[in-house]
Amino acid sequence: MAKPDKTQKQPKGAPIADAPAAAAGKVPTKGGAVVAPSSGSAGAPRINIGIEDADRAAIAEGLSRVLADTFTLYFTTHNFHWNVTGPHFTSLHAMFMDQYTELWNSTDTIAERIRSLGHYAPGSYAEFSKIATVADVPQQPPKAKEMIRILVQGHETVSRISREFIPVAEEAGDDATADMLTARCQVHDQTAWMLRSLLEE
Repeated sequence: MAKPDKTQKQPKGAPIADAPAAAAGKVPTKGGAVVAPSSGSAGAPRINIGIEDADRAAIAEGLSRVLADTFTLYFTTHNFHWNVTGPHFTSLHAMFMDQYTELWNSTDTIAERIRSLGHYAPGSYAEFSKIATVADVPQQPPKAKEMIRILVQGHETVSRISREFIPVAEEAGDDATADMLTARCQVHDQTAWMLRSLLEE
């Protein structure tokens, strides 16, 4: 099936709903929550970056899911950095710090991409809890081996969620988002592999 021609100009004043929207409606909702409302363009020119409004909205929602999961995983990793114990404390304490630092830096990249698409980035625990797939950090710190197991699952979850939205971005012609999500998958896949290796006997 041929992709819609994104280069075709819309008649002046045509409603947004009439525009082709390859990505629109393809982002799975989580509890019906919409957490990336349009930031509008009052006093500024209408956003015209070659991606339709409906596509930008769908991609922003997808990125919000990735952001919520990344932030949740960051928080869990930082918690484990504080609370890890046992004979491998020194190496795990340092490794978790490297990992939470990388995750923290990535949240800015993801959030700023949402803003570049003309939408507000979610940034509250309340919003993240509505849409995150990664489980929250356990209230009782687990043993070191279980911490590693939880982080493996967390990184693999963020990788899966990110992969869901790569085709959405590609169909909308949003190569910047697709490339960013691909890079994030590489980081999460590699980190999961390294953590998983620590669990092998």
